[in-house]
Amino acid sequence: MSHTVGRSLMGGLGNNFSNLRSTSSEITCSSFLSQQQRTFIQMRTVLKVVDNSGAKKVMCIQALKGKKGARLGDTIIASVKEAMPNGKVKKGKVVYGVVVRAAMQRGRCDGSEVKFDDNAVVLVDKQGQPIGTRVFGPVPHELRQKKHVKILTLAEHIA
Repeated sequence: MSHTVGRSLMGGLGNNFSNLRSTSSEITCSSFLSQQQRTFIQMRTVLKVVDNSGAKKVMCIQALKGKKGARLGDTIIASVKEAMPNGKVKKGKVVYGVVVRAAMQRGRCDGSEVKFDDNAVVLVDKQGQPIGTRVFGPVPHELRQKKHVKILTLAEHIA
C-alpha cells in the first residue's frame, strides 16, 4: 500500500518539476526579449520619419560621424522606403537626416540617461535646414549642443 502512495507522490512531484522547468524557461526567454541590447543606428537600420516632409520610413545608408554608427543628434544619409503620394520627398530618394529619437540610451551631464522607444529622424538638406515645417513627438534638448536649433524650434515637445 505504501508503494503506491510513494509512486503517486513521486509522479506528482515529477510532473510539477517539469511544469516548473518550462515556466522558468519561458520567463527567461521573455525577460531576454524585453531587455534586448540597443545599439547604434547603423547601415540598414529602418527609422521612422517624424516631420511632414512626406516620407514615412527611411533606411540608413551611412552614419556621417563615427565608425560604429549614429547616436542622438547625429546626421545620417538615408534612402526613403515609404512615402506619402503627394509629399515633398519621393520613395527611393537619397536624403540627409538628423536622429532625434534613438532607442540606445545616452547619458546626460546631470547623471540621468535618456532613451526612447523607437528610432526617429527629421529629414534635412545638405546645409542642415529641415525639409518639413513641423516635427512631431518629443525631441531631446541635446540637439542644441549639436547645432540643430531649427529642429528644436519646430518641435512640439522638448524632452
